[in-house]
Formats: sequence, structure tokens, C-alpha cells
Amino acid sequence: GGEGSVLAAACSVIGVGSDIGGSIRMPAFFNGVFGHKPTTGVVPNDGQFPIAQGVRTSLLCTGPMCRYAEDLEPMLRVMAGSGVDKLKLDEKVSLSKIKFHCMDHDGGSIFVSPVDKEILQAQKKVVEHLKGELGVQVQRVAIHKMKYSFQIWSAMMSCQDSDGQEAQLFTDLLGDHGKPVWPLWELMKWLVGMSSHTLPAIALGLTEKLMKLNPAGNAKLVSMAKSLQEEMEALLGPDGVLLYPSHPTVAPRHHSPICTPFNFAYT
Repeated sequence: GGEGSVLAAACSVIGVGSDIGGSIRMPAFFNGVFGHKPTTGVVPNDGQFPIAQGVRTSLLCTGPMCRYAEDLEPMLRVMAGSGVDKLKLDEKVSLSKIKFHCMDHDGGSIFVSPVDKEILQAQKKVVEHLKGELGVQVQRVAIHKMKYSFQIWSAMMSCQDSDGQEAQLFTDLLGDHGKPVWPLWELMKWLVGMSSHTLPAIALGLTEKLMKLNPAGNAKLVSMAKSLQEEMEALLGPDGVLLYPSHPTVAPRHHSPICTPFNFAYT
């Protein structure tokens, strides 16, 4: 968030972000700058705290944040190092030959706000521009599993990887090498101004605890995640683009996200 603000205020031209659930994409969207969460395994995540473990290594990506869109590619090349060979950045791409798809909203998740009219209008302008300037067809799609984005993400964050290794608990990290934090107790302390943790952090800790209580439901969501990935890969292939909102609302006022903590599900 700080990086997005610094770039938007013209204090810096380029910046670095790390993203496991939207931490590059949302600040870029809210501040009117450009951010890119690269493909997993392209840019190293070395030197970060906390260190991603288990399945989270496939979810966490380090990437560039820039004031100008044209700076994303050269910065990505530098950040990726030898990993840049996994991409095809030197190939010429004709936008008229790209398959464009458009999805206006997630289908109506009970946890997430409806998409603002301004965002729907902006998406419509992009579609009209593509059709008018490039003469391409933009196919409207409805990917029904997107409705469960938050639940899928939560399940994936706490599941085991292929080696059976479990990700480190967020409540352990909040304890800062001491005793793990009890999120329900922290919530009670927060209500009277005594907690040293933020409400979103406490809410994430509570969600983590609740997910652990339902292993069968978790397994179902992990299976849904794999199915969704296969559906997306089949839809997009090697030359597809999906236009989809970065967030259901325009940049929020200070503190208002506390009332809508699950809106990040769009990322």
C-alpha cells in the first residue's frame, strides 16, 4: 500500500511489491499506477519475511510496481534475472490476434460488495475500444467458481503441498516468534482498544482457525481450485486475456475496508 501511494505521489518512479492475495494489484488499482503479479517461479522471493512455505510458495509472487506502464517490462526483466527465460518477452505480439474475454463480476458472492457502476463503465469502455480500434471480438464469459474465490483462496492458503508440508499459521506469525495469537481473544481486546493487531489481521486469523475445523469442506474447496485452474487454462490457452475487475469498488476512503474485509477476493 505504501509503495502504491509513494508512486502515485511521484516520490518514486519504480517500486517493488509482493502479492499473495492482491498486495501488488490492489494498491496499483487504488492509486492509479501500474503493478504486475508475474507467473509463479519467474521472480525469486528470496529475502522476504515471512518466508513462504508449503503451497504458499506457488501463490506468493514478487513483482514490479511502476508509475508508467512502459516501465513494467524492463523492471520485470531485471527482477527475474535468469528466470526471464521462462517468458517470451522478445516475441512480437499482435493485439488483433489475442483472444479477449470479459467478465463483469464474480456472480454474486455473499461475502463481497456488488461491482460499482463506474467500474462496469470502465470495463465497457475497454471492450468498445478493443472492438473499435482493433476490430477484435470480445467474448463474454461466466466462470461460476469465481463466486467462491475467497473460500478457495482461504483453503489453498492452509492446505498441504505435494510433500505433505503445511504452511505456517498466520496466528504463529502474529506472535512474532513468541506464543501464537488467539484471534478471538485479540478481537475482544480490539473492541476495547487493547489489541496491538489490526482488525483485518485478527479476521484473517479467525478465518484460518475456522477453516481448520472443517477438513472435509477444505478438501472440497482445494478440489474446486484445481478444477477452476483447469477451466481457466482451457479458456485462455497461450494467447488469451480475461478482463476482470481488480476490486468491486473504486478506491475506498480511509478505514472503510474494515467494513468490507472480503472484497480483496477479486484478486
